[in-house]
Amino acid sequence: MLSLRRIAVRGLIRYLVLKGRIPLPDEAATRALGAALSLEVAAGDVVLLDGPLGAGKTTLVRGFLEARGHEEPVRSPTFNLIQAFDTDPPVMHADLYRLTSAEGVGLEDYLETHVCLIEWPDRLRGLVDPGACWRVRLAFSDGGREALVEPPSF
Repeated sequence: MLSLRRIAVRGLIRYLVLKGRIPLPDEAATRALGAALSLEVAAGDVVLLDGPLGAGKTTLVRGFLEARGHEEPVRSPTFNLIQAFDTDPPVMHADLYRLTSAEGVGLEDYLETHVCLIEWPDRLRGLVDPGACWRVRLAFSDGGREALVEPPSF
């Protein structure tokens, strides 16, 4: 099996579209997937993070941000809803778990200028076109967790 580091160098999405589900046996693998994904996106891209509680959505965000040079702790913005990071490009992480709708939260302020990492995207309800977004689906599996990464379909 190829390591995620080699996958990132060769092009994450080309590999993942062919591979399908990616086993994530531990936190390091989830962070490595986030780091690899960070190489594929730019300001204005939206990444929808799907999965049950504890599946590793925020852990993936940690790896993403670490790859972009962020050195401070990364916590899930469950209570403040949005956290912006001064990386290159800038990153916005939103956790919509406590909401029924993202209306009025202010996500629109970040969509064109930041890479937007959004947990619980079912709360977006028309705010973004899901077909124009990256989607990472995390799930529990026998060996820990697994991910399915889908690029935008446009």
